[in-house]
Amino acid sequence: MEFGRLGLGCAQLGNLYREVDDGTAAATVAAAWDAGVRFFDTAPHYGLGLSERRLGAALRAFPRPEFVLSTKVGRRLVPDPEGAGRRDSEGFAVPADHRRVWDFTADGVRRSLDESLARLGLDRVDLVLVHDPEDHLAAAVDEAYPALADLRSQGVVRAVGVGSKQVSALHRFARDTDVDLVMIAGRYTLLEQSALDTLLPECGRRGVRAVAAGVFNSGLLAEDRPHEGLPYDYGSAPPAVLDRARALAAACARHGTSLPAAAIAFTAAHPAVASVVVGAQDPDQVRRNAALATADPPPEELWADLVAEGLLRPDAPVPGGRP
Repeated sequence: MEFGRLGLGCAQLGNLYREVDDGTAAATVAAAWDAGVRFFDTAPHYGLGLSERRLGAALRAFPRPEFVLSTKVGRRLVPDPEGAGRRDSEGFAVPADHRRVWDFTADGVRRSLDESLARLGLDRVDLVLVHDPEDHLAAAVDEAYPALADLRSQGVVRAVGVGSKQVSALHRFARDTDVDLVMIAGRYTLLEQSALDTLLPECGRRGVRAVAAGVFNSGLLAEDRPHEGLPYDYGSAPPAVLDRARALAAACARHGTSLPAAAIAFTAAHPAVASVVVGAQDPDQVRRNAALATADPPPEELWADLVAEGLLRPDAPVPGGRP
């Protein structure tokens, strides 16, 4: 599968942090398509199924063979009529009319995928990822993965993988299973590079492709000048993390580039990274991110200065070669 340099992360289509209307959601997907994006990633978790419904409706306007679609398993959605009057408690501006139930069993995986296909309104997905398995690792490796591998062998899905914010969980899958791909959420960014220690070398040895999600660390690196109130890992940025982001931004400005541009260029430069997945609230954000992803990389001197200032690991690959 060809993912392209930039993919669209669709958590925002599920009203992550704030409400997005149906028209804006559809226009966001259309803008991504017009910008050349052909990889779209969603999950039942995102807006209790809202992201899948909106993404599927939007993608039905485009030729199915021309895009790659991924969704996730591990959380099944169970109707909860008593929650309809409450707001979802996990960051999405939607009614809590369903509850998430962790389920990494083989039956749960198959049922979750069937339910995702129904919400998407499409006949297939290309890639299925085990979603956030870190607290259920044994079941995810011993039950969910074999079920996905069986679906792959039957041709029901083209590829299988795992997505997580925890490097050790991703490393376990890359080392002990035959996943095709790992999705690294927030652990290989300009702000932090813990995936360099074990995960990305293991991917290189095993021929596992990596997709880098959360390259803005949930939003902290998404603006030229990081400030209080921007999210970090779906919460508030600790003062030390905010200070580090501001130092990165200042260095970028000195070299005539922006923090978001450097964040995308840096993550995409690793040879194991097949694509960078970035979310967007509206069409303008999509167009901005696509322009950043296709622009000339920041000057090589930036990376050397970041290493000298202790803001970037010296062993991190960068555009144009190591600093």
